[in-house]
Amino acid sequence: MKEEKRKIQLTGGSTLTISLPIKWAREAGIKQGDELSLIQRSDNSLVITPEKKGGEQIKSAELELSEKESFEDNFRYLIAHYLVGYDVVKLLSPNGFEAEERKRIKEEVRKRLIGMEIVGESSKEIVLQSFLKYEDFTLRDAIRSMSEIILSMHGDAISALEKGDPNLAADVIERDNEIDRFYLLIVRQLKAAMSDPELAKKIGVSRQRDSLGYRIIVKSMERIGDHVENIAKNSMLMNLKSPVSGPVLGVKSLEDIKEIGFRAENIFTKTLASLSNMNMKEANETIRDANALIDKLEEINERVLAEELSITDKIHVLSILESLGRIAKYCTDIAEVTINMGTRISGELEF
Repeated sequence: MKEEKRKIQLTGGSTLTISLPIKWAREAGIKQGDELSLIQRSDNSLVITPEKKGGEQIKSAELELSEKESFEDNFRYLIAHYLVGYDVVKLLSPNGFEAEERKRIKEEVRKRLIGMEIVGESSKEIVLQSFLKYEDFTLRDAIRSMSEIILSMHGDAISALEKGDPNLAADVIERDNEIDRFYLLIVRQLKAAMSDPELAKKIGVSRQRDSLGYRIIVKSMERIGDHVENIAKNSMLMNLKSPVSGPVLGVKSLEDIKEIGFRAENIFTKTLASLSNMNMKEANETIRDANALIDKLEEINERVLAEELSITDKIHVLSILESLGRIAKYCTDIAEVTINMGTRISGELEF
C-alpha cells in the first residue's frame, strides 16, 4: 500500500478520530466492532496492529523433503522454517519415511531445536510444533544460559588437556550441541521481534538496531563454543602420556596453555558483564585485554615450535593456542558491538 494521508476529525466535541484505509482493513480482516492495538513509540508515532483473534495465530508450513539431497541438506530447510518463526511444520516424504530416517529426524529435532516437538506422524508425514513461549524465556535468559554452558565447557576442556582425560573431552564436545540450540532459538526470537514491537519489549529488545547487534553477539558466542570444542578435540588426539617417560607435553607448554586459557575465560566473563551492564569503558578494557593475550600467544607459539614434541602433537598444541586466540578475538567483536549498542542517538526510535 502506498502512503496515504488522512485528516483528523473532531467527533462529539472531545474525541479525535481518523479513518482507516479500506484496502488495509480488508487485508487485515478488520470489520466494525473489532479492536486495534495502538502502541506509542518514542518519537510519538503510533503502531497500529489488529488484535489477534482466538488467541495466538499459528503459522503453519509444509516441507517436502527431497530424495536427491542429503539428510543434512533437508534438515537445513527445516532449520530455516524454525528460524523464520513457523509454529507448525509438516514434513512430507512422497515415498514414505524409512524407520531409520524417522528415528534420526526425531533425534535431531530434540537435539537441535528448542521447543519443537513431534505431535503427529504417519507413513508419509511427520508433524512438528513449537510450544515455546518467547516471553517465558527472554533474550537475557538465553544469553546467560549460553554463557554458562560455554564457561563450563571451557574449564573442562582445559582440565581434560591437563589430566589427559578423553572422557571429559568427549563430554565437552557433546555439550557444544547445547550452544547451537540456544543460538538457533535466539535467532528465531530476534526475527520474530523485528515484526512484533510488543514481543520485542517482552524479550528485552528496545530498538530495531539492537536486534542486529544481538544477532552478531550470539553468532560470536556460537563460534566461541566451536573453538572450545576444538580445544577438546585436539586434547583427545594428542599423545599426552608416554608409557616410558610419562607426560609428553612439556610442563612449560602446559602451564602456558593453562594461563592463556584462564585469561581467555576471564576476558569472556568480563565481556558478557560489560554487555549486561552496557558498560562501554569495561568493554574497551576487555578489548585491550584480548589484544594483549593475542600478542602473548605469538611468544608461546615460538616456544612450542622449539620443544621436543612430535610434529603431530605440535600441530595439536598450536591448534589449541589458535582457538584460544580466536576466543579472545570473538570477545573483542562482542565488546565492540556493546560499545555500538551503548551509544545513544538523539531521537532514535524505540519499540
